[in-house]
Amino acid sequence: MTTAPIYEKLTFKEKLGYGLGDSASNFFFQVFNLFLLYYYTDVFGISPAVVGTMFLVTKIIDAVSDPIMGLIADRTRSRWGSFRPYILWVALPYGLCGYLMFASPDLSDSGKIVYAYVTYTLMMLAYTAINVPYSSLLGVISPSSVERTKVSSYRFVCAFLAGWIVVTFVGPFKTILGGGDEVLGFRLTMAIFAVISVLLFWYTFATTKERVHPPIDRSTDIKKDLSAIWNNGPWRALFISAITTLMSLAIRFGVLLYYFKYYIASDDSPIFLIFNKSDLFLSIGMLAMILGVMLTKTLSDRFEKRSLMIVLSTLNALSMLVFFFIPSDQYWLMVLVYSIGNLLNGPTPALVWSMYADCADYGEWKTGRRTTGLVFSTVLFAQKTGLAVGAGSAGIMLGLFGFVANEVQSDSAILGIRLMFTIIPAILAIIGAVAILFYKIDRNMLKQMEADLAIKHAERDTAQS
Repeated sequence: MTTAPIYEKLTFKEKLGYGLGDSASNFFFQVFNLFLLYYYTDVFGISPAVVGTMFLVTKIIDAVSDPIMGLIADRTRSRWGSFRPYILWVALPYGLCGYLMFASPDLSDSGKIVYAYVTYTLMMLAYTAINVPYSSLLGVISPSSVERTKVSSYRFVCAFLAGWIVVTFVGPFKTILGGGDEVLGFRLTMAIFAVISVLLFWYTFATTKERVHPPIDRSTDIKKDLSAIWNNGPWRALFISAITTLMSLAIRFGVLLYYFKYYIASDDSPIFLIFNKSDLFLSIGMLAMILGVMLTKTLSDRFEKRSLMIVLSTLNALSMLVFFFIPSDQYWLMVLVYSIGNLLNGPTPALVWSMYADCADYGEWKTGRRTTGLVFSTVLFAQKTGLAVGAGSAGIMLGLFGFVANEVQSDSAILGIRLMFTIIPAILAIIGAVAILFYKIDRNMLKQMEADLAIKHAERDTAQS
């Protein structure tokens, strides 16, 4: 029987500091998921088909930039480590690019399209430059899979708290700050979020530490790194799952505001304090998601990560299918079903990101090459691809179903919006769960990996000292 080595437990301050980095990301990430398609079509005035095409075309850049950033980060050596320097250096450009996306200059129709392409592309490059290192930091913050799962739980509690702020207050903020002018409201709201994001990333840099280090004399052969990751079976399973799962999320969130505006016929009138129906729906659902994240440790202590991912993802997909059959006047039933689905889905982000870190260990265990940055950059690319393809498909499908912004919609357009909010994302979520079946790392393998790598690292450190 293999006994896993005992590792240093991370402090609350460091776990919180790491988690707040995902809060910084989510002040933009959740806005993109929920509001960007709506902003481009109903506020900035670009057709949904053009926006959808933009989301898809710009992924060509991500196909190159994401793995390159992973390779660069893996080869970075500094007094701050391999990944933390980028969290320090890129935070300011990241915040600035996010703000510029919503600056809404007064341009011609063609000028708006060019502006959207340029600012969206710059933001995705900045997102890559800071989030590949940030995500990779999880793989080196501790050699222990258990500690990484704990950190991952903190990460997603912080992420969804930021997400809750976004879904709850973007609507009221843009109304109050803009005085009824959505263009001004979005601009000022995103300026606030940009400042908060920069400060939070700097706090993450200041409070975290890298504890797993690659060998100093490591080969820079990129082909060997690419070969190592391609032969990493668990990584392949997560890569495929990431694409389909994020497609599901992007399509559903991309049409959520359309669902409320055109199917439920909800306007900005508040139904509770300053919150309208969509604000309250999203806010309660996000609180359910946070509660689900808090259950991650309890569930992961009792069950295998792989089994949990499959079961929880499938149950969440079923909640989407049920949603299709809820009549438009049953608002509180919608809130209940949506919250149950989010509660079930809550533990999955923390679980899957800790599984990515386990893939980095698995790759080193199998091949001798540690490709932490490449593992996380390629999975981040898969997620961004899923989001882009999902959002792009949503825009294109809206056009195909006959959607016309700010008009009374045809029966075909309403049906399309309903399908994109329920059936289509449910099918994609189930495909993502099926992909997890091919992830073969279990607890026994993790113990063996940790023990073997601890010996290997000790021998390497002795040889280099």
